[in-house]
Amino acid sequence: CVLCGRTDDCPEKYGEKRTYVEYSLTVHYYCLLMSSGIWQRGEEDEGVDGFLITDIRKEVKRAAKLTCNICKKKGASIGCVAPKCKRSYHFPCGLQRQCIFQFMEDFRSYCWEHRPVQKFMDKEPRGASQCTICLDLVEHLPVHTVLKSPCCKNAWFHRECLQYQALSAGIFFFRCTVCNNKDKFQKEMLRMGIHIPERDASWELEENAYQDLLYCYQHCDVKRCLCRKGRDYNEPDSKWEIKRCQYCGSRGTHLACSSMKSWEQNWECMECRSILAKSGKYSKRKKRALATSEKTNGAACLLEEPPPKSPRQSSGSPRNFLLQSPKIMSQNLTPCSHLELPASNRVTLSLSPVMSNRNWSLRHKHLRQRRREVCNILKELKVQVKTKTTRLNINAENIWSSALKGFRQRIFSPTNTIEVNFSNCKNRSKTNTSAASKHHFFQLLMLHLQNSSLFEGSFGKNLSLDFQALKENLYFEAGKMIAVSLVHGGPSPGFFSKTLFNCLVYGPENVKPALEDVADVDVAQTIQTIKYANSLSSLQSTLQDCCEFLAAAGCLRPVTALCDKKMLVNDILIYHVIKRITLPLESFRQGLKTLGVLEKMQKHPDVFSSILCHKPERLSAETVCDLFTIHSSSDVNKVEGVDFWMGYLQDVESGESVVTLEDILLFVTGSCYIPSIGFDPEPTIKFLHIRYPIGNRLLNCLELPITKTYQQFKNKMELTIRNTLRIERE
Repeated sequence: CVLCGRTDDCPEKYGEKRTYVEYSLTVHYYCLLMSSGIWQRGEEDEGVDGFLITDIRKEVKRAAKLTCNICKKKGASIGCVAPKCKRSYHFPCGLQRQCIFQFMEDFRSYCWEHRPVQKFMDKEPRGASQCTICLDLVEHLPVHTVLKSPCCKNAWFHRECLQYQALSAGIFFFRCTVCNNKDKFQKEMLRMGIHIPERDASWELEENAYQDLLYCYQHCDVKRCLCRKGRDYNEPDSKWEIKRCQYCGSRGTHLACSSMKSWEQNWECMECRSILAKSGKYSKRKKRALATSEKTNGAACLLEEPPPKSPRQSSGSPRNFLLQSPKIMSQNLTPCSHLELPASNRVTLSLSPVMSNRNWSLRHKHLRQRRREVCNILKELKVQVKTKTTRLNINAENIWSSALKGFRQRIFSPTNTIEVNFSNCKNRSKTNTSAASKHHFFQLLMLHLQNSSLFEGSFGKNLSLDFQALKENLYFEAGKMIAVSLVHGGPSPGFFSKTLFNCLVYGPENVKPALEDVADVDVAQTIQTIKYANSLSSLQSTLQDCCEFLAAAGCLRPVTALCDKKMLVNDILIYHVIKRITLPLESFRQGLKTLGVLEKMQKHPDVFSSILCHKPERLSAETVCDLFTIHSSSDVNKVEGVDFWMGYLQDVESGESVVTLEDILLFVTGSCYIPSIGFDPEPTIKFLHIRYPIGNRLLNCLELPITKTYQQFKNKMELTIRNTLRIERE
């Protein structure tokens, strides 16, 4: 290694040892990360993970002048960050001398004298307990080789065990082995020098690690197999197609061997049949149609946007067998009317126009007030954002993949200032500022998330169940992106359902879902049929026809009275809307904790619901006018200039202009929407003796010309704004 001079190849201790023949360069990854005089100035694919080769050579020259305080040899590239401490050392020497290296933020290093230590209470019992990783005894002593859990009083670990655990689990799965706490535990371990790699767990990265789960049982197990080609022969769409047991799936039969006329008929193996017979639940009932979800190819595009106005089917839920059930079909329910009530159950409300308009006005007044409160809260969170920048290279045509890559890069930090560079040429513009690009990026990202397969529903959306997205930790990333967007000046999502919002704020155990939360048309129809059954016999018949769905939901039970349907419907809703998506919800919550957003949501639920559950109101002349602070010089007729400006806004709002209010906002700030956190700096207006209006996006300042007549003012505004935006779009 050019930095430490050792030939050891021990990834657990020194990081990956990398050799670059073309540069005649070999380096340990940790030696490079911890060197005091070098930082990443390139992109991830440049040099050595962003460390440029020229910078590495400069660092080697700098270190060659420094002597290691431990081995007394030259090349000590790491220095203690404690004030007035001048100790330098090699990375391996520092490990040997029990220095602390913090693999986070600025990658600080502390010598053996100034290293951070854990605080021990005098009342804490001394002795020994079992390390919950290696199961050997660990003594309760304040020494470098022993670490105490910050979240559990009696959890003690060997440092070496924790380091191996962190390298294996990665940042997404490394947590306290006793209480499963993640945030507090990781923060303390990083402070004490445990390296937690920003990658998935090692067991998730193994090739074909889950291949066995994709294996589909293909064997005929009946006593007498009629197929001449053997029990393992399977020919789809023929009588020799193998059908699996509908209960266990681990036994099979050829259709012909069990006298089955159609693949859609269900079949039970002898073991499952005997179990059901002993429990008294088995009866020879007519064969029901099978859910076509078994035939559906599970490898659908992960985040493909659905066509507009088409109801989304939630993955893994029963579909056609619900519709094909004779009792359900007799209700004449169509997909378009799956949420309509029977005529006898409908209540017609008639509001006078005056009352309706008054309620609407009051509602919007409350929303505006709450959004102003949100703005102040988000500004408090923005204090965490530093001036250090992180650049995201974004392809607008593939917004999700490029955003995901940017958020997962090792140098990305939510507390850094974000700069966005659109890599595709048609989005580059000389007049675009970094703020404009950032606004556009977050707008595209929120729109994509709204239409992605991570959410389901038409307007107020809930989380869907996507196993592939769970495996790739995409729910966490979505929550993180929304939190970052809110604090960094992006738009609010505005598409959360009230149920999803309440689950995030109050916990899923305290939320009662409604029928409107069910996005799957077939499931909604089934629930509605149960809910409005008007006799016990029709209710029992309906339950029998959809018993497979009820069994999957854990709601299959005997019903002896018509009033039982209310509790049954409630249990089905809780399963389908909440319990089914427990894992996605928890992952999404963890992502929203970024920058403290979830904590603020829980403290101010009414305020945050105004931006997460409601779309921003359409821009009005009054909104835009209130947004700008007007400045003018002393020799200008301020009143007349303001009158022209307000009159022009009213003309634009009423459609008497070729530009829109969004165009005006875009011309000045680079954003066509008002961020939840507001603009920084706040938009201002100046009336000057200039020929045409100027939009200064760096200062969010609109400089307006002083004219003699209103028509001159209007003509100059429309000509400048229309042509400027047209050139940008081209």
